Amino acid sequence: PEKRVVLIGPPGAGKGTQAPKIAKEYCICRLATGDMLRAAVASSTPLGLKAKKAMDAGALVEDDLVIDILKENIRQPRCSRGFVLDGFPRTITQARKLDEMLAQSNKKLDAAIELKIGEKSIVERISGRLIHRRSGRTYHPKFNPPRKPGIDDITGDRLIHRSDDNPALFRKRHETYQTLTAPVTGYYKNQRKLGIVNGDQPVRSVFSDICKVINGFTSK
Repeated sequence: PEKRVVLIGPPGAGKGTQAPKIAKEYCICRLATGDMLRAAVASSTPLGLKAKKAMDAGALVEDDLVIDILKENIRQPRCSRGFVLDGFPRTITQARKLDEMLAQSNKKLDAAIELKIGEKSIVERISGRLIHRRSGRTYHPKFNPPRKPGIDDITGDRLIHRSDDNPALFRKRHETYQTLTAPVTGYYKNQRKLGIVNGDQPVRSVFSDICKVINGFTSK
């Protein structure tokens, strides 16, 4: 059966680590908002050019434009069995628009998974976080180390440290999350689609708990 899932959690909660694992486990596609926008800009599609204009101006890309780019991606064969969304929706308005977009093709979201984690743990995680620029895969020397230090397991590319992954900027991003994104969990709770997973445990344990939640919602 198809599976359509969203991952919710503050910056550093582990969404970037868990989303590729979920995609592989269920043969669905992983859609990360940032990656989709960058790919659309790079390919110079009409939607990409619109997104580039907003990004170059330092403005937020409008919800409707993100939804249109998302719709383009969901139509691709790799997403025929479903998707896991990482980094979207970030607001209740976006959550509603996602529901409307899926309803147009008689589909619906199956589960929203919130990764709960303490602020102290997040600061420790993001301070050491390493990212593979092209795929968005994330690593950490302590919590999720690459097989070879500083090198992506799959491509052999060098890993980078994001400039906004520092405690001062994190606190600003965390405040934005608490204000805008945290209420999204209430939206999905009202729909009885919310599953909460303790993100403050080893990567393998978090993944196991996520799979239990997804299987519980999609076996109904």
